[in-house]
Amino acid sequence: MSTINKKSLKISSILYEFINKEVIPGTGINVDDFWNNFEKVVNELSPVNKTLIEKRDKIQKQIDEWHKKNKGKDFNKKEYTNFLKSESYISEEKEDFKIETSNVDQEIASIAGPQLVVPVDNARYALNAANARWGSLYDALYGTDVIAGKRSKEFDEERAKKVISYVRNFLDEAAPISDASWTEITEIKIKDENIVFLSDKKESYLKDKKQFIGFNGEKNKPNSILIKNNNLHIDILIDPNHKTGKFDKASISNIILESALSTIVDNEDSVAAVDAEDKVKCYRNWLGLMKGDLTANVEKNGKRFIRKLNPDRNYISSEGKKISLHGRALLLNRNVGHLMTNPAIILKDGSEIPEGIMDAFVSTLCALHDFKNKNNSRTGSVYIVKPKMHGPEEVAFTNTLFEKVEEALGIKKYSIKVGIMDEERRTTVNLKECIRQVKNRIVFINTGFLDRTGDEMHTSFESGPMIFKGEMKKSIWLGSYENWNVDIGLSCGFSGKAQIGKGMWAMPDQMANMMEQKIGHPKSGANCAWVPSPTAATLHSMHYHKIDVFKEQDKIKSRSKAKLEDILEIPKADRPNWSIDDINRELENNAQGILGYVVRWVDQGVGCSKVPDVNNVGLMEDRATLRISSQHIANWLHHGICKKEQVMDIMKKMAKIVDEQNKNDSNYQKMSDNFEKSVAFSAACDLVFKGKYQPSGYTEPLLHKKRLEKKASISR
Repeated sequence: MSTINKKSLKISSILYEFINKEVIPGTGINVDDFWNNFEKVVNELSPVNKTLIEKRDKIQKQIDEWHKKNKGKDFNKKEYTNFLKSESYISEEKEDFKIETSNVDQEIASIAGPQLVVPVDNARYALNAANARWGSLYDALYGTDVIAGKRSKEFDEERAKKVISYVRNFLDEAAPISDASWTEITEIKIKDENIVFLSDKKESYLKDKKQFIGFNGEKNKPNSILIKNNNLHIDILIDPNHKTGKFDKASISNIILESALSTIVDNEDSVAAVDAEDKVKCYRNWLGLMKGDLTANVEKNGKRFIRKLNPDRNYISSEGKKISLHGRALLLNRNVGHLMTNPAIILKDGSEIPEGIMDAFVSTLCALHDFKNKNNSRTGSVYIVKPKMHGPEEVAFTNTLFEKVEEALGIKKYSIKVGIMDEERRTTVNLKECIRQVKNRIVFINTGFLDRTGDEMHTSFESGPMIFKGEMKKSIWLGSYENWNVDIGLSCGFSGKAQIGKGMWAMPDQMANMMEQKIGHPKSGANCAWVPSPTAATLHSMHYHKIDVFKEQDKIKSRSKAKLEDILEIPKADRPNWSIDDINRELENNAQGILGYVVRWVDQGVGCSKVPDVNNVGLMEDRATLRISSQHIANWLHHGICKKEQVMDIMKKMAKIVDEQNKNDSNYQKMSDNFEKSVAFSAACDLVFKGKYQPSGYTEPLLHKKRLEKKASISR
């Protein structure tokens, strides 16, 4: 791959040309000024980045030695806590404070609702997620298992009636009518700046008339009624000629819910971007989203069309004024963390550029186009989610990086907002001090069970064998961690200013279970939670109609705060006496997830996949799930719960099963045909057998190495 020398930097030609010819034009920035400023910041901050990573390794070695020294002794939590403080793992907590972030869009500050995460390297997925701001409740219910019974792609009148009944009950709760039920309504009109509902010639009104926001069509014959509940909009479509509207008493043809308020466009865990070619693909899609001109060719049901970003939605208020609502989710960009480097740019000492520094510059540079058109942020902000930071020092480094980017690009200080992924143990125990470092730009804290569990296991690797993965969710540390995140966020003034988020529902085909369980997230005080699809976003949005999150947050403020000592409870098995069958089943489950994900990552460059588990349940897998599974096996190997030969036999057994599960994929390459030559199988094994020695248990270094190896073999 050809390169361009720019002062001390050797830049991949594909990246250099992309930035110069596609990104910078229209920003008002001079090309030479950009590269000069970029080079200066990169050379200044790269050594700092390296030092922070080295500190992680140093602290981990100290923790390992403490556990080795205390092996066989009763665990003394007080001594352990004091040790962590002495090694600067736990920082001194300073005085209370409130965040001071300004110019935050309402989707983050004042509206609670679902959040999507989508891989940036797939334009079609990115567009679908951006357009998931509004979703059909009828379609979501008709096509999923929320309503029991047979589902058919062909229109089924009986199932449609069940959907209508379900939705009427929802409307009775979200927008109740005085002296009537939505099930009784036969006609809807606008009269005297109010909605009038007719049933048996009786007129009724909304119990709370302020819920009526606007309409489309004629007052005597509207084709759309806009209602608001808990700051979320419900668009009720009326069409007597529609296939559903034909047999609906009130001719209601669909219910459109405001669904994914925000979407994280992901450059990290859900993509496989290992070189300049991959990074440009990611950056180009983000640029298209920021410019508003991203398109994708789509084939669906035998028809071809071009998908683009949805326009804003327009209505007429009850007073006859025009109303415009945002037609797309507010987009955040998840950059990579501080660990990884990328060969797209080579520094003066011959090392690769820290990828997070490159991401910060390019994603912000792309977002400058949105500063002009306001298609995304109406407040002139760019939202960057920063994952895998370890403690306040690393968060402070992110703040410095963003300041340098703002200066280099000539934009207002604190234009770049930051979201902190609370997914590493050293960040959790220091969350308040982490937030303090970015109190003028913080908009987001989010718990991530899988990465957090992966770090939990790696940090405490030497303490003993970890409990079964399924038992982790019942662990003392996990419940305390989830509550701690909310408690700290609220104490720092997040309510009404910033998001407190919760993690992903990983089973996209099990929406009935999601509807039963995920209501726990808004009840916990989280004003956003991750969902795996636009359909899931529409369904999950109903939870935010049931729960007023900001009222819940007010209640939570008075509860007893989660305890640090509970968060430091290590999830190890003190006296493991598991049967060989139980051990093998756990190993098989882990191996299945590892192989099913890695084979697509390495061979095809697919960073996020729906991978069937050992029970053939499709799970959304990304590097977070890979981290926990690989660390779990590595931990058991280290402590003698299983043997290398045993694990290798299981890896080969499960590889054959994964091969069979992917037999209909024309691009799939079998691992079991030649284990010795399969780069994907080799990668999966390395993640397990070398897992103890991976930095913080991360999978990226090995995955990137193997993917580059695979790409090189394909190009030969």
